[in-house]
Amino acid sequence: MLDSQLVTTIPVLVAFAQGLLIGLERGWRQRREKDGARIAGFRTYGLLGLMGGFTGLLAGDEGLLVGLVLIAITLFLLIGHLIEMARNNDIGMTSLVAGILTFILGAAACRGYTGESAAATVLVLFLLNYKAPVHAALRALKPHELQATLKLLLISVVILPVLPNTGMGPWQAINPYQVWWMVVLISAISFCGYFAMRIVGQQKGALLTGLLAGLASSTALTLSFSRLAREETEGQNVLAASILVACGTMFPRILVVSTVLNEALLTIIAPPLLIMTAVIYGSAGLLLWRHRGQIKQHPQPEQKRKTGLKNPLDLTTALLFAFVLVVIMLLSLWLKTLLGDSGVLILSFLSGITDVDPITLTLSRMAPDGITLTLATLGILLAASVNSLVKGGLACSIAGMRFGLQLLLPLVMAVVLAALWVLSGGGVLNGTM
Repeated sequence: MLDSQLVTTIPVLVAFAQGLLIGLERGWRQRREKDGARIAGFRTYGLLGLMGGFTGLLAGDEGLLVGLVLIAITLFLLIGHLIEMARNNDIGMTSLVAGILTFILGAAACRGYTGESAAATVLVLFLLNYKAPVHAALRALKPHELQATLKLLLISVVILPVLPNTGMGPWQAINPYQVWWMVVLISAISFCGYFAMRIVGQQKGALLTGLLAGLASSTALTLSFSRLAREETEGQNVLAASILVACGTMFPRILVVSTVLNEALLTIIAPPLLIMTAVIYGSAGLLLWRHRGQIKQHPQPEQKRKTGLKNPLDLTTALLFAFVLVVIMLLSLWLKTLLGDSGVLILSFLSGITDVDPITLTLSRMAPDGITLTLATLGILLAASVNSLVKGGLACSIAGMRFGLQLLLPLVMAVVLAALWVLSGGGVLNGTM
């Protein structure tokens, strides 16, 4: 009997609490208005949630009562909104929609969707409370960034589900669904890194700048900051530290991408990648600490720090990446058939000169059926090492040896330590796979 009462009582209390929470936010935002001058306040929203809860309980299986009461509630709130709009000349409909949604969430809580309605209430509260930041972000949003958001939704929500999930072509290696899923994965990571960089800005310090920009493209940041270091010498240490952090961010990114596709790689590939991350992050921190007096004396003008990040998502780039990914997959299988394991490592070396993502995705997907986990790990580490050294070389050639060596030496040290770990049999060569 007690359990039955709890099953009924808890959803009603959740519905009531949801209404009170939404009313608390609405009441606080309109706290300076006189009593009776608002369409609804703390108590009204609480009552709307409670009404929705009991309506949901009494509606039965068909739920007709919920619909009828919802119509009545909507008319009631709409009349109040029209009166308020005529009095204050305020056409904002947020409170009106929030009131209707409070009733719906209350009804949902008592019709078997208690957890879902509670989660939705939290989202509603965040959206209501963060009005100023949301509006500021909308005003700062550039046309190509809005287009990039829509394109990400297009390739992930529209295109991905309709692609065939079956092997095609030579060796049945080309699975359109899996190839495009990998395109979506990389695009989403770059997309998040780009917008994190835009939201936080570049005034939060070199380390955070490199961290966020590294999620989008550590190579772009390296090229851009190296050019800036060539032109201005006073802030070179800050720029070098930022590039190191961006380069170090590549390794956790590789870890996430590879283990999302193949979680069996986690315990094998994580240690050397984390070693490389720690060495490069530590070197960046040491660089900033050693030159802290100089940095305070000669701060780099923030407005001149351009990360070099462009459009976060371009469909042409996404299609090109998919094409490169398919080519790398076919080359991996062909070279594996022709040269064995050596062919895969050769391709990893060549791929790392330009980009680590295609070979990382390819080898993660191939293991352990097409290649062993050991070979996949070695190939990914080889590509990451080559890519790191290439970025150090680019910094040397663009900004000079003095600046470039601040990057190249830590990158070489990270590669050497990871190689020593592998050669010592630390989980890769000792047959623990």
